[in-house]
Amino acid sequence: MTADAGPCVAEPAVDGPLILPAAQWQSLRAAYAEPARAYHHFGHVREVLALYREIDTGPGWHRPNEIWLAVLYHDAVYIPGRSDNEAASARLAIEHLERWPQAGIDPQRVAGLILLTARHGSLRVEDAGTGEGGEDARHFLDCDMAILGASPEAFAAYDRAIAEEYCAVPRWLYRIKRRQFFKRLSVSDTIFLSDFFRDRFEAQARRNLQASLKA
Repeated sequence: MTADAGPCVAEPAVDGPLILPAAQWQSLRAAYAEPARAYHHFGHVREVLALYREIDTGPGWHRPNEIWLAVLYHDAVYIPGRSDNEAASARLAIEHLERWPQAGIDPQRVAGLILLTARHGSLRVEDAGTGEGGEDARHFLDCDMAILGASPEAFAAYDRAIAEEYCAVPRWLYRIKRRQFFKRLSVSDTIFLSDFFRDRFEAQARRNLQASLKA
């Protein structure tokens, strides 16, 4: 650990397999506290972490520490409308993990998981990889997409929050792009990449998407 790491602390309300330095938590929290985050704030991270824990006690993770870090950093950089948010988040993760290293952690593996989230909606099952790494990646990606299969009320709140984040985009253009994304998901063979999430959320996700497309 580097000399400027500060004491290692557990972040309140964030259970995980690693204890991060206070300075690392402070930097990460500051990133998620930036303006224009109606959905992609740290509350979203906590929701994804809740699903991370369900996988941990269910099918299980093969590399739980790296997945946990990928969850923490996957939306650390978020500017609505930018196409490089995931790449910037991956770079920040690498920067932090090199500054505050953890034993057994591969920063490039964490970054690779984050980069996959840029392909939400177009990924096929095989795109996540093979073997144990592929299984972890599919569960990680599905954790991030699980909101699509939430209750109609929670899905509607999510949809409103995303629209709020894109308030600077002309409404007509936003609606076209959003409908294109939902349409692409609705006609895909499968929305979720893993059996665990497909069995639990696929049917409700399709109902939510169809309701939104008909609105």
